[in-house]
Amino acid sequence: MEEHKLIIVELVNKLVKWFLSAVGIGFDNTKDVIPSHIVMALLVTVVIIFFFKMTVKNLSLFPGKMQNALEMFYKFFQGLVDDMMGHEGRKFIPVLGTLATFIAVSNLVGLLPEMGSPTANLNVTVGCALFVFLYYHYHGVKKHGVWGYVKTFMGPAWWLAWLILPIEIVSHFSRPLSLAMRLFGNILGEDLVIIIIAGLVPFVAPLPVMALAVFTSLLQAFIFIMLSTIYLAGAMAEEH
Repeated sequence: MEEHKLIIVELVNKLVKWFLSAVGIGFDNTKDVIPSHIVMALLVTVVIIFFFKMTVKNLSLFPGKMQNALEMFYKFFQGLVDDMMGHEGRKFIPVLGTLATFIAVSNLVGLLPEMGSPTANLNVTVGCALFVFLYYHYHGVKKHGVWGYVKTFMGPAWWLAWLILPIEIVSHFSRPLSLAMRLFGNILGEDLVIIIIAGLVPFVAPLPVMALAVFTSLLQAFIFIMLSTIYLAGAMAEEH
């Protein structure tokens, strides 16, 4: 069975192919130049940037509903990092908040007609997970130094290093795999369930499942960010 192509993906690829033809660059006309998950990820990114640009332009001392919602969103992350890292963690709110927004919107956009969730593709979730992996290790090294950070992998006593170090290495390398597969599996699964139910009993039957999918989409974004914050807190801690 031929995979259904999203309208926006077809449109973007037609424009890209037209441009490539105009400048004399060859391409395979039977395949998309830009895969659907990249098109959707770029679309989500553009929408988020546009939304926050418009919101920041209209900030007021007497906030409206949207500004109140964004302030609550910020307070949520402030409480999350304060609980796990103290006030030192507040400098990570912009990164964690941006990643959470991208994942949440990416999860939810697949519920719209002729849209697809970028996070239903393993490449996107692996990219997010690898970013978190590199990000928290970078800050761990930045705070402790290379050798100081390596020593945190060796346990509380030097004579346990032969046992603790391999366990820590396996544990840390399993984290991006766990983050990526959990997010990918849940979002792909909910999208497939909705498609199957819509095919069997259209219009009414998918609505309760879609309502549940909104909750699970937000829940998966929260779990991803909560675990990312825990990993970051562990890297910044004096002992872990």
